[in-house]
Amino acid sequence: MQAAVYRGAGNVELCSVPVPEIGKGELLVRVDSCGVCATDIKKIEHGLLPPPRIFGHEIAGTVVSVGAGVTRLVPGDRVAVYHHVPCRSCFYCRRKLFSQCEAYRRTGTTAGFVPAGGGFAEYVRVMDWIVETGTVRIPDHVSFEEASFLEPLNTCLKALGTAELAAGEVVVIYGQGPIGLLLTQAARCQQALVVGLDLMDRRLQTARELGAVLALNPKRDPVETALAELTDGRGADLAILATADPGAVLDAQKIVRRGGRVLLFAQTVPGEIIRVDASRICMEEKRLIGSYSASIEFQSRSADLIFRREVQVARLVTHRFPLANLMEAIRLASHPSDDSMKVVVKPCENS
Repeated sequence: MQAAVYRGAGNVELCSVPVPEIGKGELLVRVDSCGVCATDIKKIEHGLLPPPRIFGHEIAGTVVSVGAGVTRLVPGDRVAVYHHVPCRSCFYCRRKLFSQCEAYRRTGTTAGFVPAGGGFAEYVRVMDWIVETGTVRIPDHVSFEEASFLEPLNTCLKALGTAELAAGEVVVIYGQGPIGLLLTQAARCQQALVVGLDLMDRRLQTARELGAVLALNPKRDPVETALAELTDGRGADLAILATADPGAVLDAQKIVRRGGRVLLFAQTVPGEIIRVDASRICMEEKRLIGSYSASIEFQSRSADLIFRREVQVARLVTHRFPLANLMEAIRLASHPSDDSMKVVVKPCENS
């Protein structure tokens, strides 16, 4: 089969590799769609992990074969696949810190080499523990592209849960790219008032269409004044950084009210140092928190919101690439144009 193999920082090659062999309790899935995620982009661009690997974890496709003992799924089933599932019984799982579970940190989908997702290949092996609790059937009326958003939407629902977002609260979301717009819609579904910030006018317009009460360009618009009018002068209850801009942290600390929260969502490069105003944490009792990856507790909710189209994801896909053009897809996703949003790889489109 064809696969886009990571060979080192900024280097991905289209290669012919063996179709993964599956064992007892496992699946082989033919990948139709795999979203390009910022975490994979960082790993590839910064060379964060040793090669070779096949990345890609926002996976949706068709079951082509099943291992011994698999009865819940059959060849021909359309599925979305998570790549991490927690044990649910360890120290961290008992505290609902599922992404810190040792079992969760094992990647359960692979197209070869060290398991790293495998969605940037024509076929992916789904390991037994993922088959049991991390594989979701796709209804007939839902496209593969829509279903590939299950895992990223889950991460957004987890973030809102971690931040304890309540109905009626005002949340500012920095960045209205694909993840920012998922956060905007998910917060709207929880009856929050969303203020979206971005530098691109088209993204701001999309944010308004998808439920933001305000969509502002912080380089041009008076964000603090608008928030003061919306909150009787207090400031936002919550700010979420769906952008990796390290300078946004200080700004977010400033615009949330006393006792408010700032949640880091996109700060995933190890060793990255950011500036914070410690006095706002201490004297103004503003919390600085983080959220990473998905939660098993939000799998059903994520599927329901997408399958019922309460969260609109199809309109977020603007560009599709074959495997051979993965580096072009990564460049576009990491340096978006005015007309780009979510980038999806279609591994089997020309096969």
